Amino acid sequence: MTITPIISPDVKSVFQTYSPEGRTAMMSLRALIFEVASANSAVGILTETLKWGVPSYLTEKSKSGSTIRISWSAAKPKQAALYFNCKTTLVDRMRDVYPDSFTFQSNRVAAYSIDARMPREALMHCIEMALLYHRNKRKIA
Repeated sequence: MTITPIISPDVKSVFQTYSPEGRTAMMSLRALIFEVASANSAVGILTETLKWGVPSYLTEKSKSGSTIRISWSAAKPKQAALYFNCKTTLVDRMRDVYPDSFTFQSNRVAAYSIDARMPREALMHCIEMALLYHRNKRKIA
């Protein structure tokens, strides 16, 4: 059983600006990020904070991964988005593996419709790739 940590006050204040539908989608995505992190001991404890005004998840202690930022916007109310560091190969890999699960923007965004069923398995894999990005890169080098 995964226990999702209490939401930080800063992140909670951002989620409260979202529509009820957007807030539900982001809370589900947040819970999935913590579920994936807790399933792999190499990830370690996640730090939840705001970066560029959006909820962000960092492997600050283990340094195993790359930051994941999540966002919902009133400009695109039917979309949930995950943002990744544009200097990584994460989005290119996701685009190769899951071309039909997400809408990709450049080399930093994977988005999906919150009206459809959440692409849970694809999301879990993409989240894990990000949370272990640096660790896996070191293993290859």
